[in-house]
Formats: sequence, structure tokens, C-alpha cells
Amino acid sequence: MPSNSDLAAIPLVPSTAWSVFLAFLRLGLTSFGGPIAHLGYFRDEFVTRRRWLSERSYADLVALCQFLPGPASSQVGMAIGLSRAGLGGALAAWVGFTLPSALALILFALGMSAWGDVMPAGFLHGLKVVAVAVVAQAVWSMARNLCTDTARISIAVVAACVSLLLPNTWGQLGIIAVAAVVGLLLFKPIQGSAHEALPMPVTRRTGLILLLLFFGLLFGLPLLAQAWPNQTLALVDAFYRAGSLVFGGGHVVLPLLQLEVVPRGWVSNDIFLAGYGAAQAVPGPLFTFAAFLGASMSTSPSGWMGGLVCLLAIFLPSFLLVAGALPFWEQLRRQVRAQAALAGVNAAVVGLLLAALYQPVWISAVLKPEDFGLALLAFAALMFWKLPPWLVVIFSGLTGWLLLG
Repeated sequence: MPSNSDLAAIPLVPSTAWSVFLAFLRLGLTSFGGPIAHLGYFRDEFVTRRRWLSERSYADLVALCQFLPGPASSQVGMAIGLSRAGLGGALAAWVGFTLPSALALILFALGMSAWGDVMPAGFLHGLKVVAVAVVAQAVWSMARNLCTDTARISIAVVAACVSLLLPNTWGQLGIIAVAAVVGLLLFKPIQGSAHEALPMPVTRRTGLILLLLFFGLLFGLPLLAQAWPNQTLALVDAFYRAGSLVFGGGHVVLPLLQLEVVPRGWVSNDIFLAGYGAAQAVPGPLFTFAAFLGASMSTSPSGWMGGLVCLLAIFLPSFLLVAGALPFWEQLRRQVRAQAALAGVNAAVVGLLLAALYQPVWISAVLKPEDFGLALLAFAALMFWKLPPWLVVIFSGLTGWLLLG
């Protein structure tokens, strides 16, 4: 196996978008285990096996995508595709990695819609219960990594309490904004380390245009949706905002999406949680849960069109941010005070996810002692026994069918 020093000297030979698509399609079919596992798969595939980039370059891409809002593993994939084959490569990487799970979840949503009356209620309840275990595991793991001292734990606890008192989108945005200011004031910035530049086919001018488009859509879509009431535009606005404001991993999208789709009556809370549980059983990024929600909409567009609209809307911010920010990564890494603000934001999102664990996940799924026992078994299976998530999901659904129906 080549050493790190050997890998650092690897020249980056451009690839075609098709070769990028095929490489990521294989990962999209086999990458179970969530974003941390995805990053490990990417490293094995593109650093060790294909030698598309060096160890240092890969670490830099991971650092950038942790810095940006959005799903980190999908963004790293887009960045690798971008560096290999330009904007077409970034798109090819996203399609290959996302397509298998998106198709599976849309088909599951269509199946629930067509055969929901004959699908055992206990099986659906089991999917809701496994969502408790999945979110609890995410809270536990994120807290261990992001809440490492009293100040960060305090931010997380306060954020959870405020989120429960202000259960709306503006409340969550306010929590994130205040946490960024608190982090800037409390935490000492860490000087960025040296890094290795990647060949970047996107110019700074193009990057600036993409960043302006990102912010233009973020602030302009709500105004358009209000000025021209339209269900499709409302969906794009809701899912674009959710994809723009997620810090800390894919699971954090749960409270944002729940606040967007359930109170408006687009998707019932039971279907929302059942779909979230099912999303753990497919490979690829958790953000493809948006495809399930779009296909499950009670209003038009729904089905295949709704799934596609919501899927594109939630991933579009990540595409614009990655392609827009990479040409400016040199300057971004020097903004060390931004790391302090991000530390506060990361602690706050642990609190947001903790609040979501209680409402809507826990109170909708754990209704009797058997539910708690099943949730505890699923949590232990994921956290300590290290069983594959898809196996835990199937076990919970079948147990719900047999015992809880």
C-alpha cells in the first residue's frame, strides 16, 4: 500500500463525468452506515484504491464540507467529482451516490400510498420506534464529538430548551444565529494548518456567481412563494431552506423538515416518522429522505414528480456551496474566527436534535412499555452491537408487526 508521502505526490489526472458517475454509483449501492461511514468508504475508494487524490487533499475536502452547512458526505463526493471533471463531474458524483436510495425511498412511499390500508400497522409502528433509536444514537455520537466541555454542553442544553419552547423555523434559525455569536465570544480560534491545493476547474468568478445564487435563492424563494402562492414553489422553498441550514450532519435535517411538512398537513407525522425509519435501511445519503416526503405529499405534486422536486431542492444548496466555496478555500481556511463561531453552532445543533428526539420522535413512537423495550434493543444494536442499520430497521418493523400491532 502506498504511504501518505507517496499519495501526496500523486498527480490528479482529469476524469470524465461518466467515470465519476460509475465510481459513485457503486458507492451509492453499497454505502450503508451514515455520513461517518460514507467518508470512510470515500477514502478507501478515492485515496487508497483509485488514488484520485492524496490523503492531505482528502482531509482538506472533509474539513471544508464540515465547515459548510449541508450533508458533509454528499458534499465531499461533489467536491471530488468537481476536482476530477468540473461541474459535470460534481453532478455525476451526486447522481451516482444519491440515485439508488432516492429510488428505493420513492418506491417505498408509493407502496405505502397504494397499500397503506393493508400494510400491518404494527410494522409501520416498528419503523417509528426504530427512528427513536437512530436519533438517540445520533445525539449521543454528536454530543461526544461536539460538546466536549461545560460551555458547549450548556449551549446544547439551552438550545434544546428554547427549541421546545419555540417549535418553529424562525426559532431554530434564531438558535443557530445566537449560538454562532456565543461561540465567537467564548471559544478561542484555532490557527488553520497548512494544506494542499487541489486542481480546481471552477474560476473564482464562477464561484462568486454560484455563491450569490445560493444566497439569492435562500432569501428570494420565501418572497416568491408568498407573492405567487403555488404548491410546487412552496415545496422548493421549504426544502431548499432545510438543505441550506443544516449543520452537523444529515440527522439534523429531521427537525427542520418536520416543521416544514407536518404542521402544513403535507405529510402526516406517522408517515414522516415511518419514512425516516425506512431511510435508515437504504445506502447513500440520509438527505434522500426528502424524496420519500415529496412522493408522500397529500397535495400535488406528489409521487415521482414530488419526490424529484423535493430531492433537487434539498441538495441544490450543497451543490452551489461546494462549487462556489472551493475556489475561495484558501481564504476560508484563514478565517480562523469562523471556526469558533462554528463550534457554537455545532453545539447548538446537538441541542436541536435532542429536542427533536423528544418531539416529534419519542412522544409519537414510545406509547407503551413494549415500545420502550424495542427502542432500547434497537439503540443497543446500533450503538454497541454494531449491527447494520438496515438489519435493525427490518428487525424493528417485524417486531412491531408481531408484538406491537
